Order: sequence, then C-alpha cells, then structure tokens
Amino acid sequence: MTYQQTLDYLFSKLPMYQRIGAAAYKANLDNTVAICNALGNPEKKIKCVHVAGTNGKGSSSHMLAAILQQAGYKTGLYTSPHLVDFRERIRINGKMIPKAEVVKFVEDYKNVFEKIEPSFFEWTVGLALHYFSQHEIDVVIMEVGLGGRLDSTNVITPVCSLITNIGMDHVNLLGDTLPKIATEKAGIIKGRVPVVISQTQLEVISVFNDTAKNLKAPVEFADKNYKVLSTIHKDELFSVELLHKKTNTKHVYELDLQGSYQVKNLMGVLTTIEILTQKGFIIEEKDITVALKNVQKITGLQGRWQIISSKPLVIADTGHNEDGIKEVLENLKRYEFKTLHFVLGVVNDKDITKILKLLPKNAIYYFCKAGIPRALDENELSAQAQKIGLEGKKFKTVQEAVDKAKKQARVNDLVFIGGSTFTVADALLETN
Repeated sequence: MTYQQTLDYLFSKLPMYQRIGAAAYKANLDNTVAICNALGNPEKKIKCVHVAGTNGKGSSSHMLAAILQQAGYKTGLYTSPHLVDFRERIRINGKMIPKAEVVKFVEDYKNVFEKIEPSFFEWTVGLALHYFSQHEIDVVIMEVGLGGRLDSTNVITPVCSLITNIGMDHVNLLGDTLPKIATEKAGIIKGRVPVVISQTQLEVISVFNDTAKNLKAPVEFADKNYKVLSTIHKDELFSVELLHKKTNTKHVYELDLQGSYQVKNLMGVLTTIEILTQKGFIIEEKDITVALKNVQKITGLQGRWQIISSKPLVIADTGHNEDGIKEVLENLKRYEFKTLHFVLGVVNDKDITKILKLLPKNAIYYFCKAGIPRALDENELSAQAQKIGLEGKKFKTVQEAVDKAKKQARVNDLVFIGGSTFTVADALLETN
C-alpha cells in the first residue's frame, strides 16, 4: 500500500472518535492490551510521562517534550488529534514518524489486528508504542486521548503523571459533574508513581487526594508551589514571573505559547520537571528557559493561539469547551480592533448552548461545518446561534468561511477561527 492508501484503510476500517464520536469509544482496555501483547509489550520498554486533563494537556505535553529535548534527551511525543497530517501524533525530537514506518506497521500487523478489531485510536497507540520502543527513546510524553482510566494510553506505567485542569467536556462519556470527570482523569494515577495536578479546583481536590492516597502515589498541586508575580504579553512572547515558594526564588519565563491559560499549564510543567530531576534526569534552568521560548519550533505544535496572518490579524485557537472559550474571549481583550469577525464551527455531540451564550453579540459570525462526519451542520449551528442573538452567514466549509471573513474584514479588524479542533484543522490545511 502507498501511504495514502494506508491512511484510507485506517480511516475507513476503524472507528475514529474524532470523526464519528461516541460510537468509536471503547469502554475498556481489552483491545489495547491485546495489541500490546501482539507487539511484544512495547509499553514495558519505554520510560514515560503520562499527561491527562480537560484543557491544557496538549500544550503541557509539548512544553515537557521541548524541555526534555532541549536538555539533550531523545524524546518521543504522542498527542491527539492531529490538525493537518496524521503523523503529527507521533514524533521523535519534533520530527514526525516517517510515512514508510506507518505503511510498514500497518502491513506487518494488519492481519493480527483485524482479529482484534481495534478502533482507530487503539491502533494508533499501538503504532506509537511500537515506534518509540524500536528507536531507543530516553523518555516519551504520552498525552491521553479522552478521559484517562479507560483511555488506550493507560496501558503504560509512567515515571510521573500530570493532570491539567478539569472541565465539563465529553460529559456523555466521562460523567456530568466535575468530580465524575476528575475520577476518570485520576484513572491514570499509578501505585507509588508521583502525580502532579496543575490547578487546584475545590470541587475535585478530594478525588485526587483520595485516589493518590489509596495508591500510595505522592501528589503535588503545582499552583500551591508557585505564586504568579506578573504576566505580560510582548510581541510574540508571553512573559511570566513566578515566585517558587519552597525555594523563595523568582523566575521569569518567556513562552511562545500565547494565552493567559498557559500560566496554569506552566506551573504543572515546572513541577513535573522538578520530579523528573529527582528521578535522575539532568535538566538545567537554561534548558527550561530556551525550550519554553521555542516550543512551537522544537515540537511542531500548532493551533494554540496561532497567529496566521496580519492586516487583518487572523488568529486560530483550538479551545472548544466552556472553559476554553472563556479563555479565548479573555485573550481577545488584549487586542485593539474595530470589528471582530468570528469563524465558528462546532461538533454535533455536545450541548453548545453555554458556549454560544458566552460569545459577544457585536461580532460578525461565519457559521461553518468542518470536513468530518461529527461536525454540526452549519444551518443547525446558525439556527441555535440566532436564538441567542448571534448574527452571521452560513458556509458549507471552513475555508469558504475563512475566505469570506478575510475579504470582509478591514485592516484594523480581527478575524478569529475556532469552536472546535477540526475547524482550526481545516483552516490550517490551506496555510500549510
């Protein structure tokens, strides 16, 4: 098979959550365990950091990978979903897995896996673990796909776990309260393995403390270790000054990942790095400062407050749930513009009422449908938005909406693209 034929096979033969939603979600690890057994248990041959959370797990994973790579470690990175190229999910030192490796893996294990009947995600986790184990990686950052307890990545036993924030997302699969969702995320905590919680949230503290206590896992709430002294956005960097409470030392970090929410991610990342140094990793302060300033360049991260063009300013961000949209709106306040043009596309298996109510009524909206079966029809999106008082036009594709927004916008206007990861992915497809 060619690479494209291999991808077509994966996308067509295997249920893919990102495309079809809940029907692709497997509520157990049986298939992943069977895959790992068939591959000779690669999950036991690699040293990992496991990262879960509702928002921030992608950015945190990329920050960790950048720091470890900058410190000289051969670093694997597994994330999902991809934006433009499937191979974004699996990287070593920032370089995507070669097409030939994807083709060979599918050809070698096609017959074995077809008996197991894995989902797209289960197959992809098998590919990642196999690839990393074959290339003598020093450390792998594994981002959870969905939830934690029953996520395919949860076959690993990491050296440290990191859980970012807990928000209301995937409630149909993970539960309809923050404690229920936190319980699923806490499922990545392993016996005697340290776990870092990026953000202290009163509703879920007991979930993490109780789980960690039962498993004799040391737990650190990162935001208890640091005090934020100042934050400032300057040019393309986000400068954060922190006081480390334990050492009483001040540190200034410049992040190329824009957005105020990165402060929470940063504290979780720094605490995780501290634990890794306690476990024998040699990571110097200069490695951290250089890496954080160049995360996108080092790891290839896209879609996090990404400035696509200027005059008019065009920004894309993958924030897609209530917490994510609140952060988007907070970040937009930093910019001076005359009119906001909002390219909006969402998925069809979430209640979007709360998100729509957050959005500004004085913006011009471009309602669109991303190119996946799970995307909400632009007519339905427009109808729901109109009930809340949001006005705009409908477009069959994201690209049509983006093109129109750019044409309509004046030099001192701002065009924002978001609402779902897949809306941003379709927009980036044209710019890559």
